[in-house]
Amino acid sequence: MVPDMRTTMIASLFVTVLPMLSVSAEDWSIPVAGNTYRTAPETGGRGLRRDNGLQWSATQDVWTVYFHVDRPACLQLSLVGKFEAAADLQVQVADAALKVSVPEATDGTVPVGKVQVAKDGYVKLDLRGIGRKGDTFGSLRQLLVQSETPDLKVAFVRNNDGNMFYWGRRGPSAHLNYTVPRNVSLEYAYTELTVPEGEDTIGSYFMANGFSEGYFGMQVNSATERRILFSVWSPFNTDNPKDIPAEQRIGLLAKGPDVNVGEFGNEGSGGQSYLVYPWKAGTVCRFLTRVQPDKDGNTTTYTCWFSDAADGTWRFIASFRRPQTTTTLKGFHSFLENFDPSTGHIGRRVHYSNVWVRDTSKQWHAVTKGRLGVDATGDQRHRLDFAGGAEGSHFYLQNCGFFTSAAEAGDQFEVTAQAGEPPQLPVTP
Repeated sequence: MVPDMRTTMIASLFVTVLPMLSVSAEDWSIPVAGNTYRTAPETGGRGLRRDNGLQWSATQDVWTVYFHVDRPACLQLSLVGKFEAAADLQVQVADAALKVSVPEATDGTVPVGKVQVAKDGYVKLDLRGIGRKGDTFGSLRQLLVQSETPDLKVAFVRNNDGNMFYWGRRGPSAHLNYTVPRNVSLEYAYTELTVPEGEDTIGSYFMANGFSEGYFGMQVNSATERRILFSVWSPFNTDNPKDIPAEQRIGLLAKGPDVNVGEFGNEGSGGQSYLVYPWKAGTVCRFLTRVQPDKDGNTTTYTCWFSDAADGTWRFIASFRRPQTTTTLKGFHSFLENFDPSTGHIGRRVHYSNVWVRDTSKQWHAVTKGRLGVDATGDQRHRLDFAGGAEGSHFYLQNCGFFTSAAEAGDQFEVTAQAGEPPQLPVTP
């Protein structure tokens, strides 16, 4: 039985229900469309719309809204939307369960209650419908947060400018920019990547070897499929690969057995290759990339190999030629991103170790320093759940899951020791 909101007084370590505010307060209107996920009975599902927020009818669905506060605070919460008929809702904030009754058709603000948040970090609000007289529980547009707490800052996905509801629900992409030797020409990049067990969330791209013109890593594409992915951007700037002129298209020189090759778009465009491969969390995966300017002085060849340390076999992925480009390896980095907006509330983490680069004089250089970067979702403080650093002999990146982090773009770190030796190249240089 759900307790009545007038008599609910549940104390917990995190939140205590208090009387309603009676004086004016600063307020924040949190768009449901960019800050909400269906978290039960499973992720995904219909109901969330970018134009008018959340509309749902199933009593088993739990919809969770996240926002961040930078200090302990008293918060008054209200729901803003259009409710076509009387409905009963339940709101859960930590251990506080509040019943919200909408007595009749309403278009506007419905008070929920006031809570005390005991520490800084993300606040998690669960919402579900428990009874209704209409076809749906209504169309919820915003969560209204009010507070008298001095100087309180509340972070969330603020609007849909630049399609930010989509990008915000995906979560921030964290980048690891490596420090490499200057004044030498680099040809090879090598990284050993491990996804800790339990961190292989669907929608994750664990990118190992990034360079100025492309990237190479591995993905979790579904509950049953995983891929090794290698892509090179075209020098022609477009999100539609069909717009690329013939003379600026990425050319395939060769590909390995069972490797699929095609084009990609939406985040720049170019040539893409992938191998469906059942890599496993907790296992070391090895990535090797070669960047070699061609003798014609106008193109560059990019080649990638993958090895699962469980069997030690190197697999040739593909070799692409990029026109109008003459370069060696530049912009060496790794990154962690989520490409599935329905799983942006679930965390993921990756470790990078034994990172090396080799110059054109065949000299290997250990990579022991890095700097944290983040995309616009994190940099503009729509989302703050990203982190990176060094732990012993490995670097790490972490994102999504609405965890509390003090990380800032530009943070620098260094591994204490190199954990291994340079690789034996799978081909004759």
